Amino acid sequence: MTSIGGVAPSGSSGAGELLRLMLDGTPRTRAELIKMTGLARSTVGARVDALLAAGLLTTSGEAASTGGRPPARLAFNPDAGVVIAADLGATHALVALTDLRGRVVAEKALRIDISAGPEPVLDRVARTARSLLSSTGQGREHLAGVGIGLPGPVEHSTGRPVLPPIMPGWDNYDVPGHLARAVGGPVLVDNDVNLMALGEHATVYPHVEQMIFVKVATGIGAGIISGGRLHRGAQGAAGDLGHVAALNGGDTPCTCGNVGCLEAVASGPAVVRALRERGVDAGDARGLVRLAKQGDLEAAAAIREAGREIGHVLATCVSLFNPSVIAVGGLVAQAAESLLAGIREIVYGRSLPLATGELQIVASRTGGHAGVIGAATMVVQHVLSAEQVEHHLAEAAAG
Repeated sequence: MTSIGGVAPSGSSGAGELLRLMLDGTPRTRAELIKMTGLARSTVGARVDALLAAGLLTTSGEAASTGGRPPARLAFNPDAGVVIAADLGATHALVALTDLRGRVVAEKALRIDISAGPEPVLDRVARTARSLLSSTGQGREHLAGVGIGLPGPVEHSTGRPVLPPIMPGWDNYDVPGHLARAVGGPVLVDNDVNLMALGEHATVYPHVEQMIFVKVATGIGAGIISGGRLHRGAQGAAGDLGHVAALNGGDTPCTCGNVGCLEAVASGPAVVRALRERGVDAGDARGLVRLAKQGDLEAAAAIREAGREIGHVLATCVSLFNPSVIAVGGLVAQAAESLLAGIREIVYGRSLPLATGELQIVASRTGGHAGVIGAATMVVQHVLSAEQVEHHLAEAAAG
């Protein structure tokens, strides 16, 4: 990563905290930074010099002069490094290259079979990542890190999947180690819906404190933003809506081994099966969405009923958590009108007016990019944390 490849001058301790001030995107002069921090001119100067040498700050025009040479404005440099971000689903993946603001520079969509096991899937992701780096003229030295979302439970502290229902062979697999060897590191891994929540929040709702992102596709899951931060829970299992008992789940078998789960009756494959029993063959979830968009009444009604089932679970979440935004994404959410109508009908009908008075239930606005933006955001938040910046500046100075 170029941003930490330069030799930092001595006195850079505290530069990480100074950089945090600059991540809001506002250019500032050294004098303004002295005023903001209350630190001595020499201290701010040493920290600024360290960040400039590392490439993390850059000059951004000049401020108005009160006499003499106009002072230079400084700004965070999002081109100081790049991130590889990957969003893996059951049958599709998106691999992207982003800058340090999470802006997608290049991307490639892949058809995959997550059930094929970790090695063939991750090897393909790694090949695609190296190709994106090469095609944009970036070397491994420019790589800040790799972020990847998986369609199953992940122990975030280790990056290892934990008994993922639709991912045979992935349990406890060392995903970070595999990708670090193949592409570079650091490698951070999380559940795909957590990263979608992070991406939607960072891109569309950065000032929203309480938010739920719901993915409806091959499976159903949720990512929770609490106090403006991603909430993973004690073991990283927060938001696993798909395996909550559905109101009308009955004894319908689920991939997790239980019966009556929300995912078993309201996911894309579940709706496709229900339609097939009525004599309408949508083929798969994409076919289901296509039928709904073409105005097929049976498909629209089935998706709306799935929305109602999801709405019953979300009504409990609304009463418990009191979010101000519920964003719905995933493949089935492309038929947003029918799905959202079912969800809204139940949530607004079952939850207290105090909890729903200003609640927005909306379609995702980041669409298919929520996951890769979230994966990139996860990496950027890690590598640009004050502690990590200090660590890398110290390493550069010592080396």
